[in-house]
Amino acid sequence: MSSPYDPTGEEVSPVWPRRLARTLVVLVWPLIWVGGLVTTYDAGMSVPDWPGTYGYNLLLYPLSTWLLGPFDLFIEHGHRLLGALVGFVAIGFLVATWRSEPRRWVTVLAVVVLLAVIGQGVLGGLRVTMSARVLAMVHGCTGPLFFALCVIAACVTGPRWSRERVLAAATDSDASVNKTGDEEPGTTSVPPSPRRFWPFVLFGLAYVQLILGAILRHALPSASPTGFAHTVTTHVSVAFLLWVLTVVVYWRMRRCGDLTLSRPAAGLICFVGIQILLGIGTWIVNYGYPTFLQSFPGSDSYLLRSKGLIDAWIVTGHVATGSLILAVSTLLAVRLWRRHAVLNHPNSLIK
Repeated sequence: MSSPYDPTGEEVSPVWPRRLARTLVVLVWPLIWVGGLVTTYDAGMSVPDWPGTYGYNLLLYPLSTWLLGPFDLFIEHGHRLLGALVGFVAIGFLVATWRSEPRRWVTVLAVVVLLAVIGQGVLGGLRVTMSARVLAMVHGCTGPLFFALCVIAACVTGPRWSRERVLAAATDSDASVNKTGDEEPGTTSVPPSPRRFWPFVLFGLAYVQLILGAILRHALPSASPTGFAHTVTTHVSVAFLLWVLTVVVYWRMRRCGDLTLSRPAAGLICFVGIQILLGIGTWIVNYGYPTFLQSFPGSDSYLLRSKGLIDAWIVTGHVATGSLILAVSTLLAVRLWRRHAVLNHPNSLIK
């Protein structure tokens, strides 16, 4: 096993667990995109069997039939192939952590990641074999949680997890405070870290939004119009509450001067703003123009129709951006928790 320190004495993380964890993050967001397209186009039942595809092994299905066949088949089988690729990378991540990662708890995390991707695959398969809309809703709600789990894996295996990097970021923030004149030159005090609950509040609200969105997206035939209207109202209200909260969180992260915290917080403001715009577009695509927009030219001629390419990307982008907000909230929570652990508990056993 290689030394966990470089020649300068700084703690470093093994290369392959870090690379594979980042690969998982890079792959899972497109997987959520493609899964969203499957739901947008109602293509979930275009392949009636599972785990195979029309009797073929998943990996042996004829390439020409997949690429040149109906679009519903293309995205559904593509979603399965991408999910299988994520599963193989998760297996590689587990093997890499078991062989080279000295922290056993990271290996346990890799086991959880693998079990989670298997669970997602089983949920997707049961949704097909049982043709259950509720399972599709659950599958859509657990996918973003798996994305957040992969972000955690990438954080704890990355170089920014090391105590030296955290202390360096804190020192840089101290220097920036001194340059502004808020502290006496030469002082070594570190700006206090924001309270750890803020990113978790963001995470909670973002996940509530995902659940509400899944209820609207997979609305059951038995759902009452009044219940649907209340869900829409709550969904919109929580969206604007989340946007205001991202500004508050950014302000608190910026006060400590740590760019590893303030930059993701600034990104969240942008992502939630984009999400609100995509939400308005999604409503127009699915249900027509809201009442306050019906005075605009062309709005009175709107007809509900099958979704075109742009329509589908607006709706799916709304879904995928919600998962991205959850992932960035997770990144912020993990980094802030690590900063607290290093600065306030230097003898912590969590390395």
